[in-house]
Amino acid sequence: MAASYTVADYLLDRLADCGSDHLFGVPGDYNLQFLDHVIDHKTIRWVGCANELNAAYAADGYARMQGFGALLTTYGVGELSALNGVAGSFAEQVPVLHIVGAPCTDAQQRHECLHHTLGDGNFDHFRQMSAPISVAQGVLNARNACDEIDRVLREIKRTNKPGYLLLPADISALPVSRAVNVITEPDTHDSAQLASFIEHARDFLQSCRRVSLLADVLALRFGLQTVLNQWMNDVPIPHATLLMGKGLFDEQRAGFAGTYSGKASLPQTREAIEDAEVIVCIGTCFTDTITAGFTQQIPVERSIEIQPFASRIAGRWFSGITMQEAVKALITLSHDFSSQWQTYQQKNAVSPTVDNGHLTQRHFWQTLEKSLQPNDILLADQGTAAFGIAALTLPSGASLIVQPLWGSIGFTLPAAFGAQTSQPDRRVVLVIGDGAAQLTIQELSSMLRDGQRPLILLLNNEGYTVERAIHGPEQRYNDIGLWNWTQLPQALSLHGQFECWKVTNASQLNDVLARAQRRHKLMLVEVVLPKMDIPPLLKAVTDSLEARNNGH
Repeated sequence: MAASYTVADYLLDRLADCGSDHLFGVPGDYNLQFLDHVIDHKTIRWVGCANELNAAYAADGYARMQGFGALLTTYGVGELSALNGVAGSFAEQVPVLHIVGAPCTDAQQRHECLHHTLGDGNFDHFRQMSAPISVAQGVLNARNACDEIDRVLREIKRTNKPGYLLLPADISALPVSRAVNVITEPDTHDSAQLASFIEHARDFLQSCRRVSLLADVLALRFGLQTVLNQWMNDVPIPHATLLMGKGLFDEQRAGFAGTYSGKASLPQTREAIEDAEVIVCIGTCFTDTITAGFTQQIPVERSIEIQPFASRIAGRWFSGITMQEAVKALITLSHDFSSQWQTYQQKNAVSPTVDNGHLTQRHFWQTLEKSLQPNDILLADQGTAAFGIAALTLPSGASLIVQPLWGSIGFTLPAAFGAQTSQPDRRVVLVIGDGAAQLTIQELSSMLRDGQRPLILLLNNEGYTVERAIHGPEQRYNDIGLWNWTQLPQALSLHGQFECWKVTNASQLNDVLARAQRRHKLMLVEVVLPKMDIPPLLKAVTDSLEARNNGH
């Protein structure tokens, strides 16, 4: 007799429908029976992680590259450990489904005092904790399982934010019918609002001579990368991104003006964006860190703002218009008016000569930029890494993962594991500080277990340099225990598929980065840098943060 088709199978098929073919997590007794279905599934592959927080970070990195990710934890202890990672996905609009294996329905109804609970018989505490960081939550039972799975997944796909499903062990095994329809998003089209938007945009653009485009992370999340790059190819106006959306454009193309950071931007970047008569902002999210304390100069009266579900022209908002519809309308209008728009003359900054002596932040980033390859996946952890990489010009096809809004240090190491799982044929380059790496280094073992070959550049500046730059440069709360970093891979793996190097000067770094081009093993490179040396952008950011923290 053929095995029945169950709620577990339905959920896994739906994950595959959403584009996910991996499930990250940690096993626990309340999810083990569901995991048997994962192991047997024809599409979904189980990816065990060192702990639940790392699994959430890995699912986030995977979803940023794949378009959708999924995370499995056990009830209580497991799901709470993952919440920081899920909160980061919510803040930065990354579509991740968090599945929680829970006690059987009868045990919950009897309010039993079970392990992994608070001992009070209330089994809804943790769902309520997840509610503020998930766009939809579903508690599955015998009557609603399939409908709730579809509802939660539909909301995740519509908003590009995490969702939550509580899956009791007995419900997982219930027989159900196979899905026959696809998960579709509701139609939010408002033709009258769109027509009004087009009319006002035409009036706003028809007399101007200088137009600029500032696009950011939500344009990436909502699938506009190809459309925007084609637009800039056809209509070469000056364009830039903020740090969170860096990698959206082909930065080698004429017209790319750099990474916009408010007053901390390069002068030519500020001029190209801020001095335009009309500034088109698509999917922008102006945070304190990436604008050097909200120093952006984007006046409402001179800007068009396109967000996922509404758009603005000067001071007027138009609701019920998708980002795709609004961008398509602007592209059409641009072809009507582009002949009168000034073209952008890129002003290239002159890079200082790099010597082969003692390493500094400046030496490191200039050397790294020269070694990057087209289509690399780059990850830079919060702190010196993220704000150093902001100044680089990325090669064509490169992707960048940073987390400047949520800013959870250590995020990028497990996220690199998830990104490489999604894109096994692309090179992953991770830049992470020593303080951040100490939080999540366990996932290095998962990389080695799965045969991944990233290049990990670990910046050793003896502690929390980004915190030292904000406050307390000599205080011991910014110190960390010093590790022998190059010995860690040997302790975390029995297979030896790695190389480790410690570099202290630019010549050594050049040699190691040249060796890393071959990608034949995982490479961990400890880069020794001065304790108080920070990139220029980070100096502007930390100065603004210190002032704001002091109430100024």
